[in-house]
Amino acid sequence: MTHHGPDGRRLPYLAVFGLLLGMFLAMLDGLIVGTALPTIVGDLGGLDRLPWVVTAYMLAGAATTPIWGKLGDLYGRKATFITAIALFQVGSLLSGVSQDMSQLIAFRAVQGLGAGGLMVGALAIIGVLVPPRHSGRLQSMIGVIMPIAYIGGPLVGGLLTDHLSWRWTFYVNLPLGAVALLIIATRIHLPPAERVRARIDYGGAALLTTAIVALTLLAGWGGSTYSWASPQILTLTAVGVFSLAGFVAVERRTIEPIIPPRLFHDRDFTLAQILSFLVGAVMLSVTNYLPQYMQFVQGASPAASGMLLLPLMFGMLGAQLLTGRLISGNGRYRVYPILGGALMIAGALALLLLDVDTAPVTASALGLVIGAGMGLVMQSTTLITMNSADPRDMGAASGTVTLLRTIGGSLGIALLGGLYAVRMRDGLSAHLGPAAADQLTVGGDLTPGLLPGLPAQAGEAVREAVTGGLHGVLIGAAVLAVIAFAVSWLIREVPLRDGPPVQAGPEPDTHAAATG
Repeated sequence: MTHHGPDGRRLPYLAVFGLLLGMFLAMLDGLIVGTALPTIVGDLGGLDRLPWVVTAYMLAGAATTPIWGKLGDLYGRKATFITAIALFQVGSLLSGVSQDMSQLIAFRAVQGLGAGGLMVGALAIIGVLVPPRHSGRLQSMIGVIMPIAYIGGPLVGGLLTDHLSWRWTFYVNLPLGAVALLIIATRIHLPPAERVRARIDYGGAALLTTAIVALTLLAGWGGSTYSWASPQILTLTAVGVFSLAGFVAVERRTIEPIIPPRLFHDRDFTLAQILSFLVGAVMLSVTNYLPQYMQFVQGASPAASGMLLLPLMFGMLGAQLLTGRLISGNGRYRVYPILGGALMIAGALALLLLDVDTAPVTASALGLVIGAGMGLVMQSTTLITMNSADPRDMGAASGTVTLLRTIGGSLGIALLGGLYAVRMRDGLSAHLGPAAADQLTVGGDLTPGLLPGLPAQAGEAVREAVTGGLHGVLIGAAVLAVIAFAVSWLIREVPLRDGPPVQAGPEPDTHAAATG
């Protein structure tokens, strides 16, 4: 099948590869550092701030995603995408040379600032070049790189840490980013963006960032670090609620909103964002906590635990490839989020069968169902989003769906991760007593490598506690999947556009469009 850009020329697949490589960098770096974290904290110290090495990256990316989308709409998508890659490269270099944990967290945030523009930039450029009806195969290619990043991230991170240094988990971005920059600069040709005088919604950006940080901290601390009635949690709740309310108010009256409220006038667009949020929470929670079970209970190495996730990843990959091909063929999509929600429910419940005696091959195979469900929902929500938005809002639309998926993942990890920690600590306390449980969890002494040296009773207690913690995550994932399944039934079938999303010539004057 031949794809053509807005000027009628055949879309070069090398250009698409450059776009995908930029997206791959953002996905990979959210995961590649995971297997290196124990080594990092041993080198830099600061165990109590270790979660923020991941959270700072995710929050910076989530908060700036819609801003990058809007900048692309206003000032040109190619130049904005190149800028995002360059900023990501700077953050990668600085993270690699960090000398203490504070520096690393700060530089990871810089990385996240650039990463926020990588996914949305690539999606927006594809949205301009190819109409939705004919973009299913390209969207499938996007779907392919996500599971590759999820399985490759931990494996590459472990190999680099073992054979070179944890710093190479950041340095590896430099040559990959340079290739992406070269391809984008030389192979992507978009219609010239019309110069417009426009205001960037800094007030909305500040309120959105504040709300995301407050809600993530609330989800992570509530009921675990602090009680739900504590002043800290009540304050975070108030800050999050008022920031969100303020953000909505600002977006309604600003000339150039980060997320144009008019997007949500389309019912399918709104439902797609809800589904994107929910599938992000399920995906990141399950893929982050299943390896804990594989390493602690099954005794797998970090690399081997990544291999045991292959059925889940291939289920996700296969579902996205198939969904993109089928939607491209007939233009119908409503059935896929419904089926995906059902499979996520079934998959989460199937994983509840995991216990301390489950055979590794069985534990691995059980992930296939939930992976397929997540793939169906992710692929269909992206296509629904791009089909529901006007061409002038393509960047803002792709930014919104990416933002919601990222926020869902961040809140899901915080909330279900807190539940995991509480259930695990309770399980250890029941078997070993509170003092021993605190020494293993709060003291940070509990690692998979520690288990062989523990007494048999203690080792068994840890395995049961980790399994119980994972069950808490899976119950939460099942609840989120039930909500997604219910929401998906509300989607209405709207024919996908079969014509070019923009006419040849300059990009539309989004400033005039927004005010008109």
